[in-house]
Amino acid sequence: MSDAAIDPGWAGRPVLVTGATGFIGGALAHRLHTLGARVTAQGRRAGAVLEAAGMRFVRGDLAQAEVAEAAMTGAAYVFHCAALAAPWGPYRDFYRANVSATEALTAAARRAGVTRFVHVSTPSLCFAGEARRNVREDDPLPARQLTAYADTKRLAEQVVAEAQAAGLPTVRLRPRAVFGPGDATLFPRLLRQVAHGRLRVIGPGDNLADLTYIDNVVDGLLLAARAPAAVGGVYNLTNGEPQPLWPLIAQVSTALGYGPPRGRVSLRAALALAGAIELAYWLLGLKREPPLTRYAVRMLALDATLDITAARRDLGYAPRVSLDEGMQRFLAAWRERPQA
Repeated sequence: MSDAAIDPGWAGRPVLVTGATGFIGGALAHRLHTLGARVTAQGRRAGAVLEAAGMRFVRGDLAQAEVAEAAMTGAAYVFHCAALAAPWGPYRDFYRANVSATEALTAAARRAGVTRFVHVSTPSLCFAGEARRNVREDDPLPARQLTAYADTKRLAEQVVAEAQAAGLPTVRLRPRAVFGPGDATLFPRLLRQVAHGRLRVIGPGDNLADLTYIDNVVDGLLLAARAPAAVGGVYNLTNGEPQPLWPLIAQVSTALGYGPPRGRVSLRAALALAGAIELAYWLLGLKREPPLTRYAVRMLALDATLDITAARRDLGYAPRVSLDEGMQRFLAAWRERPQA
């Protein structure tokens, strides 16, 4: 199936993609541009590549109303991919980037009368320290979030829900563990730890994880923007292929010549170590991300899978790129990356 077959009707449509200098936003902006949409791309960093491709680029902080208004000019469809996503940092930074920016953008979208507002959320807000499998969108969320990122994304979802109630047609998507060429976070972080001999298997090593290839996420975003049944909905996105996480990490790291993670540590010991590191960083006032956090330990050691029945039913979502094919594409891109 071709990209155009996902939705052949994007030619000439005015579209705003926020966070277009990031991984998901960038992939979506380029796909829409290829499909002939009139793309306005927004980002906090310079967007020379996007501009060179022929897109209108707006640089700035979306929490500022004037930036949100400038980005919204002429848009009929909005894909809100911008976010501050990290396991560590001052809460105020996450609140501004994830909540205040969403407030400003939904307000601008309501004034502009946009056709559809697609918000990229996160399934991180579904997991708070316990193993969970086949989590559905209507399952209760944890009473307390583990990170400032997850907590502020939960609040951002509430902002979008309120905008929906006020008349803005919205869809919220929760893509899980997105990977592929261009990813600078998921596997690159793990591979750096493996390369330096610092990654240990945490716990029994049999926990299941869901991943999502980047092209499948973009498919889901495009489908969500046009599916009539999607308005007001919340949808999980994954590859639909839950896998034991540690054998997958070993496969990828071995294929790249690093070998598998060596050694094993209990979940309890890993949480204690991560907690001690976090405390030291807090006491010392260090702003950079610690090498190990309790959130990362839990995500590496506990089951975390999602049910995508609703996305299949309402969006017509069907992952086109298998996990194996996606991994091969990622490995090829990693081997070809510029060496430091």
